[in-house]
Amino acid sequence: MQQAALTDSENPSVGCTEMQRTNQKRAMTPVRVFRTIGGMTLTELRYIVAVARERHFGRAAEACFVSQPTLSVAIKKLEEELEVKIFERGGSEVSVTPLGEDIVRQAQVTLESAASIKEIARRGKDPLAGPLRLGVIHTIGPYLLPDLVRNTIAQVPQMPLMLQENFTVRLLEMLRTGELDCTVLAEPFPDTGLAIAPLYDEPFMVAVPRDHPLATRERISSAELKQETMLLLGTGHCFRDHVLEVCPEFARFASDAEGIRKSFEGSSLETIRHMVASGMGLTVVPQLSIPPGAGTDRDALVRYLPFADPVPTRRVVLAWRRSFTRYEAIAALRNAIMSCPLEGVRRITD
Repeated sequence: MQQAALTDSENPSVGCTEMQRTNQKRAMTPVRVFRTIGGMTLTELRYIVAVARERHFGRAAEACFVSQPTLSVAIKKLEEELEVKIFERGGSEVSVTPLGEDIVRQAQVTLESAASIKEIARRGKDPLAGPLRLGVIHTIGPYLLPDLVRNTIAQVPQMPLMLQENFTVRLLEMLRTGELDCTVLAEPFPDTGLAIAPLYDEPFMVAVPRDHPLATRERISSAELKQETMLLLGTGHCFRDHVLEVCPEFARFASDAEGIRKSFEGSSLETIRHMVASGMGLTVVPQLSIPPGAGTDRDALVRYLPFADPVPTRRVVLAWRRSFTRYEAIAALRNAIMSCPLEGVRRITD
């Protein structure tokens, strides 16, 4: 059916100002209401990643250097803004909801991207100026860091080290979220697409009480330790896994009932060293953990024996994100590490 044309008096556009015509168009256009998500912050994303990792609000708050109420309020606010539940709260542990797992995973990507943006911004500045956040595993830190800190102060005083000692899994997580710039680890560890520079191969040694029948030996094989009471680091320490990997004879100490009766676990190498000195058993330690002069001190309560060939070793490396752009800082750190005494290890210079 043909529609009659409007006369000028019937046409609402005629005689109207441009502003009036615009207002008429707006009035005739259906209104669509959009809900917007409030100002999500990187801090809130760090909080949810920490809670997902620790499965505990208190430990997550401690890791983020804030009070638990501060962290809890921020996460509750984020959940309300997103209108989803990220965490299930109940009992002593916190669990992540299925949807929360996706959110946490994306938060980790976002945090890494944010760290990359900061690194890009530093390109035009002195890459050696400013702190370098370095992580080190527990079985390396006490024996490397004193010399390393001294070397960096002497060689690159404008690049102070911000240090973090922790387990391998935690350090890798902190690298991924941008909380660390680089870390010193022992291989093997999960492949996370990191850039890696080898530092040195470190042999393992056997620590025995000075009055033990094996204390007078020049060398010892891992097979000879089968009948001994072995002292191992607790679960979570990568060095424990390294020892069990290169000395499969020790695997029974962590599995069957006989092994459990003949083994003890310690929280640190120093604790285990004192247990050896007390005659409670033997242990395996990395070369750099041996006190200076231990081989010539006849009054020492602990003797350190090298393994017979093939000598078990671990490879220590420097790892960092591929997106980290302060290449000169990484090179300076590696030079400072290689300038440390590192007695008894095989340096990897190529």
